[in-house]
Amino acid sequence: MSKILYGYTALFDSPDGIMAAAQKTADDGFTKFDVHTPYPVHGMDKAMKVKPSKLGFVTLFFGLLGGALAMLFMYWTMAVDYPMVIGGKPLFPLPAFGPVTFEVIVLAATLSTVAAMIALFFYLPQNNHPLHDTDYMKNVSSDKYGLCIEAGDPLFDEKKVKTFLDAAGGKNITPIYNPDPVKYPLLQPRFLSVLLVVALSVSGLTYFTLNKLMYMPPFDWMSEQEKLTPQRTYRLFEDGYGMRMPVQGTVARGFMPYPYRDQPVLEEEGLANPLLATEEVLTLGKNKYNTFCSPCHGDHGDGDSRLRGYFPNPPSLHTPRAREWSDGQIYHVLTVGQNVMASYEPYTTREERWAIVHYIRALQRAKNASDADIQLVRSDNNAR
Repeated sequence: MSKILYGYTALFDSPDGIMAAAQKTADDGFTKFDVHTPYPVHGMDKAMKVKPSKLGFVTLFFGLLGGALAMLFMYWTMAVDYPMVIGGKPLFPLPAFGPVTFEVIVLAATLSTVAAMIALFFYLPQNNHPLHDTDYMKNVSSDKYGLCIEAGDPLFDEKKVKTFLDAAGGKNITPIYNPDPVKYPLLQPRFLSVLLVVALSVSGLTYFTLNKLMYMPPFDWMSEQEKLTPQRTYRLFEDGYGMRMPVQGTVARGFMPYPYRDQPVLEEEGLANPLLATEEVLTLGKNKYNTFCSPCHGDHGDGDSRLRGYFPNPPSLHTPRAREWSDGQIYHVLTVGQNVMASYEPYTTREERWAIVHYIRALQRAKNASDADIQLVRSDNNAR
């Protein structure tokens, strides 16, 4: 047993006794002391004059670090390594990554807090603490209250500490000595053999479970399901395709198909815009135009595509030919498509496509305003 003194301990019979002793210890200038009770005693931290823990700074730092790394990784993935322009959305839509960033902040802050609390603040795992396996610790874990003043305290004097603890009402005042250091060599053949057996057993069992057992009856019910997987073959049909197109001529209930799908663009009979150019309709058309049309045609219809290098630039919507098109012709192109432009019928409703037509007309009129339009705007401004 080592004869290096760790400190002196004393036992108290009541919460009030240990509270008074802790406050007196702090008032006398001792800083390296601790109190041990069988249950939390309210107000003890104030009596001991314990300073606020710095654990919160660890939580804050690693939480912000985790959030910053998550945001940086998502930015690099979306805007640098694999940029994708979808529906006119920005390469890095910040609000969309808020939930992910928040979850990473919580995860990083929690894990760092627990790790720092255990390893840095509580010095765990520490299986050779001087107080372990002492009568003092057995008593304070049951029905007594204890105070320990460490020998490392600047004011520590063995005789004065014993006198102080006695005057404070302590009982069983006992010196505690540091235990002899215990070494645990890790490179012993026995330890390495056990470690190898455990590693091989866990790896083999994991491989067998995930790659063999899960594909054996009755555990294969998740992998062998009677379902149609997209883009996979299926033996039920002669052509082997699992994904089926609707039967030719099928019409959904309550829906009338577009009657001019296979006819030239100039076929406009019955293609008059049924919507009025109200503020609500123009707002709807603007939103849908910005989503589906602006990536290629540009925000103002100038044909300045944001997909340069990925897709051919379309012509400007302000050319004389485009401005001479009727509403029906524009709607026809939106519905059926033209050249490399695909049909937007699967992504927009009829009302939304007609609203887009109204918004295109507004863009064309704004860039090719007549004298009468300018005079009308001036009159409106003067009236306001």
